[in-house]
Amino acid sequence: MAKIWMALLLSAMVLMGWHPSSGSDVAAGNKVAWYNLSAPADTGNLTDEGLQQGENGLWIVDSAGREKRTSSDVPMGVWARLKLIPAASGELKLYCRYPTESVDLLLSGQVEMGHAYGAWYHTEREGDYELWYTLQGIRSYSMHLNVTGEPVLEMAVPSGTSNVSGISNVTAAAPVSIPMTAPAPMSKMAGSGIGLSVGGAKDINNFRENIEQGYLPLPSDITYEGLFYDYYFDIGQGKECHKLFCPSYSYAISKDPFSGVPQHYLSVGLDSGIQDFQRPKLNVVVVLDYSGSMGSPFDEYYYDRFGNRVEVPARESSSQKKIDIADQAVVDLLGHLKDDDRFGLVIFSDEAFLADPLTPVGDKNLTRLQEQILQIQDYSGTNMEAGMEKASRLFGRYLEANKSEYENRIVFLTDAMPNIDETSETGLHRILKENADRGVYSTLIGIGVDFNSQLVENITKIRGANYYSVHSAGEFKERMDDEFDFMVTPLVFDLLLNLNATGYEIEKVYGSPEADEATGEIIKVNTLFPSKKEEGQVKGGMILVKLKKLSPEGRMVLKVSYQDRSGREDSDEAEVEFNETSPDFYQNSGIHKAILLSRYADLLKDWIVDERRGLGASKVTPTVTLESGIVVPVELGQWERQSLPLQVSEPYRKLFSLYAPYFEKERKAIGDGNLQQEEVVLKKLGRNESAGGAAGYLSSIKDSISQAYNMARELGEG
Repeated sequence: MAKIWMALLLSAMVLMGWHPSSGSDVAAGNKVAWYNLSAPADTGNLTDEGLQQGENGLWIVDSAGREKRTSSDVPMGVWARLKLIPAASGELKLYCRYPTESVDLLLSGQVEMGHAYGAWYHTEREGDYELWYTLQGIRSYSMHLNVTGEPVLEMAVPSGTSNVSGISNVTAAAPVSIPMTAPAPMSKMAGSGIGLSVGGAKDINNFRENIEQGYLPLPSDITYEGLFYDYYFDIGQGKECHKLFCPSYSYAISKDPFSGVPQHYLSVGLDSGIQDFQRPKLNVVVVLDYSGSMGSPFDEYYYDRFGNRVEVPARESSSQKKIDIADQAVVDLLGHLKDDDRFGLVIFSDEAFLADPLTPVGDKNLTRLQEQILQIQDYSGTNMEAGMEKASRLFGRYLEANKSEYENRIVFLTDAMPNIDETSETGLHRILKENADRGVYSTLIGIGVDFNSQLVENITKIRGANYYSVHSAGEFKERMDDEFDFMVTPLVFDLLLNLNATGYEIEKVYGSPEADEATGEIIKVNTLFPSKKEEGQVKGGMILVKLKKLSPEGRMVLKVSYQDRSGREDSDEAEVEFNETSPDFYQNSGIHKAILLSRYADLLKDWIVDERRGLGASKVTPTVTLESGIVVPVELGQWERQSLPLQVSEPYRKLFSLYAPYFEKERKAIGDGNLQQEEVVLKKLGRNESAGGAAGYLSSIKDSISQAYNMARELGEG
């Protein structure tokens, strides 16, 4: 009976929102309510509770305010009530030391000697926290909270707390010493200067990894701007320019390799007159996905072709887990920060927690911080929106920073497989758009072969955004060493290029995330980032425009306008005479390379779309034919991607076999040996022996049923 009454008592306490806890200042048997499950209506301030006699100090207090402690165990995700009695009058500042040993100011306010003050402290990530305040230059003694265990589910706001104010957004981390990585020197491109490249995708690693591992990619895995960023482009000899943005223009007439129909192209070279680039200081918050899908092997799918979660026994996986690669990537990123940069870390699964506050790097114990990062492991679901929202709130006090001195950026590491809250891009798009409007920009880094590039491609069209995919931890470290400063420093915004030509109109734009927003006369690019420049060639420094010829008139007037980081507007105007000549004609190797790569990407996208559309059909009907040539793809969509085995139907095997020698011939004419990596892909697809279309799909279903049967039989025998 006593047990029943105790259960009823505890249930009543839960309904009231108060819970018992244990601590060092009361006897073990004297249990009272020490924390609240529900958020108070008003948080963030000190509440004056009037005159009160007693010793000066800082405590956690019970629900009635009668008992107090200087240390206590509390669970994650609850509200603890604090009590402060200052020894003097003046400005009081309340501080917290996190498990990473980083110290952050929680709140400040004017206090009077002899008065008591209350505040609320929200616990989030498990670990040991130390709190204290300073007043008139004197530090109080410390209060300690040990945040433990699983999160406690929130309940309705209890009555009687609507007028209570306190501390919000005070959060914590998982416990984490490795040798501290020395900060890399600032990028300083003297002499040769820099070029520019568009935002959005910065590689097609996810496409290459899927092909390598034997999976059918998504059409969005291969983006034109990501493919272009793998190569350097001759941007043509423009006029001498010392401005931020110096566009140059070239033209070409080239026959489609299948249909033989002549096609007209214009390229926009992305050059800059900056000769001595150095990135500004950074306020950077890393948002790390530690959800359950991040615990799967890097080179295997978390969902099979039927949408079922794949459980891969540890003994069968030779690959690192995605979370381990992501942890190391964050540690590598830390090595590129200076003492006067600020760093913060948010981690999320089904909830988001602040693992390290946004404070100067020079004030942090980097060894301790790196240890804790490397110990973060996968857990539960994926609520990307929660992670982004919590990170966004950290920038409040820094939004007024001088934009020429500081860059505000969120670096988001995820496999982009949301399954909690808003699972479309709508919620994330809203948050990123709102952040960009107030000067906080985003870099998304995709982890794993099943990284959902389609979701990320849509949301990184936003101003100031870009994204990379991680092929391996080592490769990511090399990339950070090579171009970290470029990755986090957008230079040109809201670029508009107007084509005034009676003889031509824009048919298709390649190499810009905003290509779909182009009209017959206008090209829009939200962001340009700095890019490496070597011997007059710029990495990714090309936008290609496919033109529709309307008349023999070859004169074009190109007007471009844009804004710099500070919002100052500038413009440029140039005239191009498109001299009609016999195909194939390329004004330089840069436009030649861009045309070759755009056709290559179109062909691959057409293949992926047709193979996926043909599942369940008797055969795959290719969009590309020898009569139509390579056509502009129409892409499909689903967010939480599922694995499909790599398959190439017979029509496309023939098309790839025909395109491969054309690509090789053009590659030799261009003189870029790096293009051979695309020949490897074409040759692999041209000789792929996997069954395609419905036959391959039905075969894979039979294989899965057979595997399931064998597994069930083994379990039965066991």
